Amino acid sequence: MKTVAVKIVILGSQGVGKTSLVTRYETKSFQKNTSSTIGASFSNVDAIIDDVKVKMQVWDTAGQERFRSMAPMYYRGANAALLVFDLTKYDTFTDVKAWAHELTHRVEGELMLVVVGNKVDLAEQRVVQAATARNYAASIGAPFFETSALDNTGESS
Repeated sequence: MKTVAVKIVILGSQGVGKTSLVTRYETKSFQKNTSSTIGASFSNVDAIIDDVKVKMQVWDTAGQERFRSMAPMYYRGANAALLVFDLTKYDTFTDVKAWAHELTHRVEGELMLVVVGNKVDLAEQRVVQAATARNYAASIGAPFFETSALDNTGESS
């Protein structure tokens, strides 16, 4: 079986659920009380996709503004970036646009961008509509997914 190694960086504002999404994927569980990431955390995740073993280095970055200057150190050499925002907070969607702009201007080589709207379980508090996020993602050539780390849902739209 063929094996490929990829580096994935997860970017977004504080509190959008980046760590919760990584934890949900890795452990199939949700931890209600997670502490803020300091700098970044790193994990290795293996998956088999189309008969190819994919060894993923997943970098979960801190969302606090004070750690923003460290981000280039984490996304350097990345193959993909998940740009995560909270569907209930419009400013986090605006922050995703800034991350996408920074990545497209600073990362050399091919970089797959994926836009992720998290917390779809909070439908009654939603402020970023699917069409808005989908249109933005399409404008940067990225797929858009809505997820909930809490209830383990996720779909592209």
